[in-house]
Amino acid sequence: MGCGGVGRQLLQHIVSCRSLHAKMGVYLRVVGVCDSESLIAVSDVFSMDLDDRFLSEICQVKLNGSSLLTLRSSDERQVHTKTNVTRKVIDIANHLGKSLGLALVDCSASSETIEALKQAVDLGCCIVLANKKPLTSTMEDYDELVSHPRCIRHESTLGCGAVESRILFYGLIWMVGWDDLVIPWQGEQILERLKMVEKIGLQMKVGAGLPVIASLNRMLSSGDCVRRIVGSLSGTLGYVMSEVEDGKPLSQVVKVAKSLGFTEPDPRDDLSGMDVARKGSMNLILKQNHQDEVMIMGLPGVFSYETSVVALILARLLGSRITLDSIKIESLFPEEMGATVMSIENFLDSGLLVLDKDIQERVNKASLNGNVLRYVCVIEGSRCEVGILEVPKESPLGRLRGSDNVLEIYSRCYDEQPLVIQGAGAGNDTTAAGVLADILEIQDLFPN
Repeated sequence: MGCGGVGRQLLQHIVSCRSLHAKMGVYLRVVGVCDSESLIAVSDVFSMDLDDRFLSEICQVKLNGSSLLTLRSSDERQVHTKTNVTRKVIDIANHLGKSLGLALVDCSASSETIEALKQAVDLGCCIVLANKKPLTSTMEDYDELVSHPRCIRHESTLGCGAVESRILFYGLIWMVGWDDLVIPWQGEQILERLKMVEKIGLQMKVGAGLPVIASLNRMLSSGDCVRRIVGSLSGTLGYVMSEVEDGKPLSQVVKVAKSLGFTEPDPRDDLSGMDVARKGSMNLILKQNHQDEVMIMGLPGVFSYETSVVALILARLLGSRITLDSIKIESLFPEEMGATVMSIENFLDSGLLVLDKDIQERVNKASLNGNVLRYVCVIEGSRCEVGILEVPKESPLGRLRGSDNVLEIYSRCYDEQPLVIQGAGAGNDTTAAGVLADILEIQDLFPN
């Protein structure tokens, strides 16, 4: 749903990888594509697919800003309006979920997909999420998505399995847009967790498709208990902090980041802290079940919405039964700079200037200690914090430049020297490639 930048790129990847997938004995059969207003689905989901020429046409239509409603129905495909989309998606899931198999791919930025996803899971479908909202919704929704008893292979959750040399037809309906996530299961009873996982692909995009969840699963399934995670999980904030470190004013850096397309149209969406809270609280399902609060810390002024979402997702994956509302967030900009009070223009022109002095003083203080400032998520036992942290300049986090994401994972095996995962923290191409990899990794869960 929503053929945005990631969705279009995913379609293009599917088309361009046909010859590669053929060598692997795999054929991805796209049976439906949705945007916010409509669904285009093949007339016969058992034998037909949207051909590559038509998929390319869909990409062009969406690139031009038009709706899929502008495309016409034919004998091979039908266009369904918004009021009929969910019913039709469930109808396709009912036909394919337990017969040929269906991967339902949600890359939207919408919470309206949750009901369709829950029903699809009940019908035996696989789901791959590039949308954080289903995993940061209520615990009831979360439990329904992830606790259906189905068999799942380690290879598909760890992201290291070989693709079988056989023809496999995927029915793909996808819903397109945000971050790429694959749900793993951990905790004290790992095997029971693994058996409980429904056919869900949620390779977490802590950075556009970085194999964070796969790495955590691999460690924990071998008994290597994770004790601490520290990560710069917002490409936008990673860029901002590394630029401020060079002596540039925060106000100038945020404006440049906006001009480069690193931020949302309103940069406060990136600087509000909520996105990292969502991501961070999902990962605490890899540890014991804690009923603890998560504290989001930071500078008075600006903090990352993206980082707070990351914190929420990580916390939940490590076992914390929390919601976004239970996370205490110390805002980094005063209420009078909020979106309901101050326009975007005024925030960029005058609001940010007020914050320059405070952030520069923090930068200078850290420098005197041989450290630099990074906006990070810290998860350790029952502690989960998101905010500005002084880190050694020569550490992996300290060497971070630009919009890369970096995650340091400390465990029994990686005690003094952490496992470091680093890579691009933004980009439709990278995110879409991660989604495609997740689809391929779950193929062995299909009935045929």
